[in-house]
Amino acid sequence: MDSFFAQLSDSVNGARTLEELTRPLLEMLEAVTGLESTYLTTIDLAGGLQHIVYARNSHDLQIPEGLSVPWGDTLCKRALEEGRPYTDNVSDVWGDSEAARLLGIQTYVSTPVRTDDGALYGTLCAASSRCQPMTPEAQHALKLFAGLIEHQVARERLVDQLKQANVELRTQALTDALTGLPNRRALMQELVRLASLAQRTGSWLLAGAIDLDDFKQVNDSHGHDAGDDFLRGVARKLHAALRGGDVLARMGGDEFVVIGLGPKLAEDGAKAAQLMRQRLEEATAGRYTAGPATIEYDGASVGVACLDPQQASIEDILRQSDSAMYRVKLQRREAARPVLPR
Repeated sequence: MDSFFAQLSDSVNGARTLEELTRPLLEMLEAVTGLESTYLTTIDLAGGLQHIVYARNSHDLQIPEGLSVPWGDTLCKRALEEGRPYTDNVSDVWGDSEAARLLGIQTYVSTPVRTDDGALYGTLCAASSRCQPMTPEAQHALKLFAGLIEHQVARERLVDQLKQANVELRTQALTDALTGLPNRRALMQELVRLASLAQRTGSWLLAGAIDLDDFKQVNDSHGHDAGDDFLRGVARKLHAALRGGDVLARMGGDEFVVIGLGPKLAEDGAKAAQLMRQRLEEATAGRYTAGPATIEYDGASVGVACLDPQQASIEDILRQSDSAMYRVKLQRREAARPVLPR
């Protein structure tokens, strides 16, 4: 008995995963019950299936690991519903079970495995093709092992939840809440990555700054909810105009930035910048539904800088794209200014 508890202690303390815990427990369960097959199942109630996750087979009876069977025909379901965790006469008690007949099960014992909220996770089972008595010690071990598996399942689920929460927190930290685009922090990370990629590939780096002219007028005329709808609409149109590999971010307010690789340094980078500017400017022009309002928008001021990544710092990239955008904004203002008669 001392060796049994020592083996149990080693299994529990050394297990990092459900599989590392379950496999030695199945071996010990075989030893204490004398049954030739021991196995852990999970139950998909919505799909109506029971899955054999881990199994140990030592003699004639073979419970295939990975087997899935209809839940409604299983001995586990009948045992739970009838309150009969053990029988050594399956053929008489549940003679209509096709699964038991096909597998040749004569002795069967199981106990439910539940999640920490009480929901049915699966079952821990042992079976034999021969008639085999079950001692109180064996039934106690079965429940003890099921409890250990329950704790491991709860622990792994908690770890998964914490990992998912961390992923969500990292995503939120890098995402603009209004548009779902990368935010300024994410853009700075992408700038470092793309600048390094441009250096390795010997390519120009294109950086476009986008400012939504007359956005304040949209807010003043139609309200901030309409303004938010307008910003989301612009974000969708800009995103649809991106090339593969381009990164679009919202810097805040009514400012967006697009960065991407241009052609090789030996080619005409200025032409690529002009094509990007034209594509983005055209993308922002058009009709927008903003709440109850319909807005006909002439398009944003877009400036695109073409930079040699070997010579431009991250600050240079943003500064030059801003300068290019403000030159465009000034040109548009000059073009819209009325000419006074002489």
